[in-house]
Formats: sequence, structure tokens, C-alpha cells
Amino acid sequence: MDLLYYMRLVRRNWLLILASLAIGMGAAAVVTANTPPKYVAAISMLVSGQDREGSLSAAYQAGILSAQRVQSYATLLSSHRVVSQIAAPEDIRSVQANISAEVVPGTVLLHATVTDSDPVRAAHLANALGARFTQLIDQIERVTPASRPAIKITVVDQAETPQAPVSPRPVINMVLAVLISLLAAVAALVLRDRLDTTIKSSDTLQRVSKSSTLGIIGYERDARRHPLIVRSGGRSSRSEAFRSLRTNLQFIGVDRQPKSLVITSCLPNEGKSSTSSNLAIALAQAGWRVLLIDGDLRRPRIPTYLGIEGAVGLTDVLIGKARLDEVIQPWGEPRLFVLPSGQIPPNPSELLGSRGMRQVIDQVMGDYDIVIVDAPPLLPVTDAATLSAICDGVLLVARYGKTRQEHILRGIELLASINARIVGTVMNFVPAKASRYDGYGYGYGYETDTEAEAEAKAAVKAPTAV
Repeated sequence: MDLLYYMRLVRRNWLLILASLAIGMGAAAVVTANTPPKYVAAISMLVSGQDREGSLSAAYQAGILSAQRVQSYATLLSSHRVVSQIAAPEDIRSVQANISAEVVPGTVLLHATVTDSDPVRAAHLANALGARFTQLIDQIERVTPASRPAIKITVVDQAETPQAPVSPRPVINMVLAVLISLLAAVAALVLRDRLDTTIKSSDTLQRVSKSSTLGIIGYERDARRHPLIVRSGGRSSRSEAFRSLRTNLQFIGVDRQPKSLVITSCLPNEGKSSTSSNLAIALAQAGWRVLLIDGDLRRPRIPTYLGIEGAVGLTDVLIGKARLDEVIQPWGEPRLFVLPSGQIPPNPSELLGSRGMRQVIDQVMGDYDIVIVDAPPLLPVTDAATLSAICDGVLLVARYGKTRQEHILRGIELLASINARIVGTVMNFVPAKASRYDGYGYGYGYETDTEAEAEAKAAVKAPTAV
């Protein structure tokens, strides 16, 4: 993961990051407002050994003794014996928890602090602590009541009433909230992105499928009501995307260009039927003589998209009730023809795998420049695999943010097991922001319609159903 990866991730999810920052800062403000202020009062004490003999050696020993005792005194400051003399019995535990003592490194100075919600009380407790602790050490360091103590504690700095609380600290709390929220949001986004195995880039689709990504079809709100590119007058981004797909198909296998192409997806609702219809229209606009076959004998969608009658079609040909020339319908474009699925049979897999289906494909391949077969999804049923075995190539459609990498892998393995030729893949329903961030944008304007295309689009307004 490089810097560019994080930048793209942040740009794609900047609203979520802003929401996380707002929540974090709001939580910090609430915590700060509801946290009672704390004041700290501090005192400093000097631990010194008593020189009883007045000699240099005795003074040295006294210094060593005070250095040895000072660490123990730091612990003794918050002991029950000391605190019980400055606090009420019910407050002893809380006062103990709010006393902190440390030895100033390299010295025999004790630095003690008392924290309390009342600044006056904090100073009073600190000074009382110093006085009581001094008396206690004076008692326990005497060998006999009449002798001099070996160690003396002297309060160097008395506690003063603190003017400002040490907590809460609004500025620091806000800064910490921003940092924690930002780190948590980015970490969550990275984790989600790593755990998310859906296809979200052409590079991923190309790597998983081990074939070229021939088309990137953008998402448009109006596409559900008007799925065909001719409805927009050929000037939408989807129209441009299908023209790009059409161009890329022309470069697939110059010496072995497929004349029959199965278009399928791994799972339902990934846009295979709309891709089949629009690709057929785009090829017809370029002057190709195209036959679009609705090979989905379970959930046929082509008649709905194209607005034609689909009651009689492929199934009638396969069972011998009709001839091809009787059920093939011209549609809109002067060189586009459609073979509907016909009635839904009880045994679609057997019909599509029959000798009659092979004969149909062989016959129409000689009459048209290209035959496009809209097949059912690969993984739920075997129909698409059956059709792929008898056609020249397969175009696999994946839906952005829905099709998973494991689905693509299983589909590719299934096609490889029957020696089907995968000519490429198409990524469908790509949102506009993904197009901008991942370089899928078009940015070269739209093609100018040729005279023939303009006439064809005029004919589409009233498609003929034969």
C-alpha cells in the first residue's frame, strides 16, 4: 500500500472521514463539558541526614543515608498512616489516590502533589501533608524519644492555591479527538477495503479474470427506465462507453475474430442483458449486420428492453414448430435483427445443449457479421457454459461493487473446463466518482453521429416487431 492508495481511499470516502471527525470532536466537547475540573497543589521537601559528630566522614555518611531513605519516603507520603492524619475517615482512600510523590533525579528532594476539585482544599491538603509527614519522620527516625533524629525533613516550598485547573484541557482534548478520529476512520476504511473482495477497479478485474477489460460502463440514474443507449440520442457517457467497447472488440483476435459471442455474468442482476442489447445496437450503428439472440430461456429480458414481441422465438425453432426466418425480427437499426427466446421451456439446459442449437448457431453465423447471445448467469445454472462451448467467444460482465473476486474466479474456472474462449470482460454500473478517481473517465467529448446513424436513430423511435 503506497501513498497514492491512501489518497484515493480518502478522496473516495471524504464524507465518512468528515463525519468521523465531527463525531469525535462532538464526543470530546461533551466529555470536556462533563468532566469536573481538577486542581493540583504541589510542595517540595528536602531530606537531609543529621551530622551528629560534626566530622567530614559523618557528614558523608549522613548524605548517603538521606539518599537511601528518600525513595522510601516517596512511597510513605501516601500511606494510610500519613493520610489518616489530614483527611476524614471516609475520604482517606480518595485522598490517597490523589497524592503523587516523586524524587527529583540526582537529588534528595521530594516533590509531592495533591489533586482535588477545589483549589483551596488542594493547597490545604498539600500543606497539611508536608507538616504531618515532617512530624512523622521526626518520630520514626529517633532511636529514643530523647535522641536526635537521623533524618530530617524540611519543607522547601509551601503549596499555593492553584489558579487554573490541570484538567480538562479543551484544546488538547480536541486535538486528540481529531487525531484519534482520523486514525480510526482511515484504519476502518483500509480494513473494509481489504476485506471487501468485490470488483471495484479494472486492474482487479483484469488480474482476477486474466483477460483484458474491454469496457467500463458507467452508472446513470436514467438507465433503469431507459436502458438503451439510443434513448439519449447517442450522447450520454454510456453511449460513449459502448462505442469504446465496440472498438475494443474489433481488435480482439484480428486473425480469429469471434463471429458468435456469448455475453454472460457470474450472478443475476449484473447487467448482462442491457450490455448485450446496447452492444448489438452499437455494432449495428457501425454498419455491422448483427443478430441478437435471447439465449436466456429462464428469465428472458431482451423483448422487454427492445419493446418487441417475444412469445415466439428460439424455443419454437429448437422443437421444430417454426423456422428461423419466421421468428427473427428486424429492430430499429437497419442492420440489427433479434431472435427472442420464445416460450420458457421446462428443460432449457437440454434445449441449449442440443444438436439443434448448434445447427442454429452455425446457420446464423453464415448470415450475419456477428451473432450476440444473451446467456443466463454462469454460476447458478449451466446454460451459459453450454452456449459458450458452441460459440466463438465469451464476454464476461461484472458489476462494480457487487461481483466478488471469488465469483469471477469460479466463472473463469468453469469456462476454462469446457475450453471456452474468453475474449474479455466488461465492468458495469461504475459510479461517476470511481470513474474520476481510477481514471475511467472519457473526457474526449462524444462522437458526431454519421448520417446513417441519424437515420437509424429516427427509425428506433418506432421499432418494428415482426
